[in-house]
Amino acid sequence: MMSTAIQQQQQEQHLFEVHVAKQTFKFHAAHFVAYDGFRERLHGHNYQVSVRLIGSHTIMNDGYLIDFGDIKGVMKKICKELNEHFICPTLSDVIKISHEDDMNITLRCQDGAFFSFPKSDCVMLPIVHSTVEEL
Repeated sequence: MMSTAIQQQQQEQHLFEVHVAKQTFKFHAAHFVAYDGFRERLHGHNYQVSVRLIGSHTIMNDGYLIDFGDIKGVMKKICKELNEHFICPTLSDVIKISHEDDMNITLRCQDGAFFSFPKSDCVMLPIVHSTVEEL
């Protein structure tokens, strides 16, 4: 039987890491952070994105672990979906989200603040806080 330490060492030897960053991996979005007893003002940021992939697959015959074109395509799509939208954290415990009709979303915050956005201006994400750490 092989020891756990040897198995882990073998697994680590087969790990590959790829980091991809491009100036075109960016988006602009509005958000506010809210948690128990606190809410920031609505504001926006210019985000620059990179992606780090860790894999255990072997390098292909062409010398690549993954097709960079695929990574670029996925990142471009994600950035486009987020660009010029309000980031709405759907798992927040201090923001109640309502779909008043097919066109609008309303947010009622613990502090009494009320927001109404066109649904098409929002990206609904399964996160608790709309922080860069959770994106």
